[in-house]
Amino acid sequence: MDDYMPSRYQPLGRIGEGVHGVVVKARDLQADDKIVAIKKLSLRTKFGVVSLNAVREIRALQHCRCDNVLELLDMYPDLAGISLVFEYMPHTLHSKLRDEENPLSRASVRRYAAMLLRGLAYLHRLRLMHRDVKPANLLIDRHDVLKIADFGLARIYADGQPDKPYSPQVTTRWYRAPEILWGCQRYGPPVDLWASGAVFAEMLRGVPLFAGATDIEQLALVVRTLGTPNLKDWPEVRSLPDYNKIRFPNARGERWEDIFPSCTTRDELGLVDGLVRYNPAKRLTADEALLHPYFSEAGGE
Repeated sequence: MDDYMPSRYQPLGRIGEGVHGVVVKARDLQADDKIVAIKKLSLRTKFGVVSLNAVREIRALQHCRCDNVLELLDMYPDLAGISLVFEYMPHTLHSKLRDEENPLSRASVRRYAAMLLRGLAYLHRLRLMHRDVKPANLLIDRHDVLKIADFGLARIYADGQPDKPYSPQVTTRWYRAPEILWGCQRYGPPVDLWASGAVFAEMLRGVPLFAGATDIEQLALVVRTLGTPNLKDWPEVRSLPDYNKIRFPNARGERWEDIFPSCTTRDELGLVDGLVRYNPAKRLTADEALLHPYFSEAGGE
C-alpha cells in the first residue's frame, strides 16, 4: 500500500488479495467520505508481457451501467500498473452461504437469483460473457443488492462468428459447464447460465451442486447426476475434443427431488432444470429464466 494513491483517497487497510491483484479499502474524501474498494492490477504478467485479463477487465467495466453489475467509479495509474475504484461491498454470496448462524431465507434466495439473472441478461445484451460466475464473484452491498464482479475472464463475443475459439480454461471448476469440461472452445453465453444454475442450486441446498476435486471428477459428478448424455438430445457432444478421451459408466441420472431438501418447490426445481442442462442450446437464457414461474410465486419480485 506504499505505492501511489491520489490524495482524494485515504487508505484504510488491505481487504483482499487474489490472482489478479490486491484490494484495498479506502475513504473517498471528495465524495462525502464514501467507502470504496480499490483493486490494484498489474498491467504486465510475471513474464513481462501485457496482461490481457487486466485489459479485458477494464474494457468490460467501462461499458457496464447496471444495478446488478459492479460499477467502475474511477481508475488511476500507480507504480505497478493501474488501480480500479469500486463501491465497497461488505459481503459476497460466498460469505452469506457460509454464515451458518444466518442461513439464507427463501425470499433472499429468490431475490439474489433474480438479481444475478438480471445482471447476466444485461451483460449478454452487451455481447459480454462473464466466464467466472461463482458465489465469491457475486458481491452484496449494505442494501442487500447483489452485483456481479470480477471481469478478469470476461470476453466480448460475436453472434456472427460461431467458429471463433475461446479458451476452455475458464470458470471455477464447480461452476464450469460440461461442454467446457469436455474441451469445447466454441461456446457462448450458455456457459454463464449453467454457472448461474449451479449457484442457484447451491443457495437452495446450502452446499455446492457439483464439487469435484479434479476436472474428471467434476465431469463424473455431472454425469452421475444428469445421467449419460443423450445423443439425440445433444448430438454435438460427440464432436467435443475430449468426449472420446474420457469414458464413464452409463448412468441413468438422479431425480432433482432426491438431491434437494424436501421443502424445495416444483418451481425451484424447474428453474434448476432449465439452467443445469447438458445441451447449451436448450438452456434457458437469462431473459427466459427471469420469466420462469418461480419468480411469479407469492412474495417474488
